Amino acid sequence: MQIDQPLKAERIRAVAVPDQGTATWSNGIRFGNEILMSGMTAHPATRDAAKPLSAYEQTLVVLGKIRALVEAGGGSLANVYKLVVYVTDIADKDEVGRARREFFAHVAADGGAYPCSTLVQVSALVFPELRVEIEAFARLDIDLSVAG
Repeated sequence: MQIDQPLKAERIRAVAVPDQGTATWSNGIRFGNEILMSGMTAHPATRDAAKPLSAYEQTLVVLGKIRALVEAGGGSLANVYKLVVYVTDIADKDEVGRARREFFAHVAADGGAYPCSTLVQVSALVFPELRVEIEAFARLDIDLSVAG
């Protein structure tokens, strides 16, 4: 029985999503056509804000990080096929959904599709001001803008 050679993994780096020097994880890894991204939060924007960021605003920051990582891996938002969304308050689901709908609107327009998604409430995230964390999965050989 022949065993295929493993795909070479490539760490994805994006200026908008700087790696922390003490991190024990990678923000994004590409292997073949697959791009996996760690859970993204709105930190440090949540710490730097003059007033607390809403769940809507945090979601937009997070989705911007996801876009930056996908683009650094050679793709676009149309390649993002799955999101796993964690919120600390399920009442924020509408704000998160509004941000997600606006962010992916051009992908879903004219017969395209939004990414598949799971949304769950968790008791806390890594910092108390964080309300949203999102994991994303993308494939460069998938284009949701032409999903029928």
